Amino acid sequence: MIRKKYQLIFVLTVGLFMVLLASCNPSKKYEREEKAEIQNYLNNNPNLNFVLKPSGLYYLEVEAGSGLPAETHDTAYVMYTGKFLNGSVFDTNVGTDDTLFFPVNEGYLIQGFDEGITYMQEGGKSIFLLPSALAYGSSGTYYIPGYTPILFDVELVLVKPGPPKK
Repeated sequence: MIRKKYQLIFVLTVGLFMVLLASCNPSKKYEREEKAEIQNYLNNNPNLNFVLKPSGLYYLEVEAGSGLPAETHDTAYVMYTGKFLNGSVFDTNVGTDDTLFFPVNEGYLIQGFDEGITYMQEGGKSIFLLPSALAYGSSGTYYIPGYTPILFDVELVLVKPGPPKK
């Protein structure tokens, strides 16, 4: 009888430990903080009327393009500035002759950037607000921490039908 009592106590203790361990998942905390950071940005910038896409991408057309739409497998030529939500720039090709070009929606760029381009037409300017799940994820990169939402100011300079010539 005493042995069964200790076995029951052991099983209950291990079960309680497992429940506590599962509830201490730090990723949930970071996900909540990231959502709050995005919501704070949106609240502090009410003049920016982003459209929330089903993927989680926040898309804002600043200036409509009048040229070709960027479609999967086309080659897009863009000028961009990547920023953190506090406005600090982490990457840009603006002010250079180094236009970024890539095949659209083929996974060469981060998912949110690839998707955002597909909503644009040549000559257009847009802002993409990317949650980390559509950018650099939970692990980040060497200069962008995990769970970091980012912004891209993008100008779609040119669209060429089909993939880039090698």
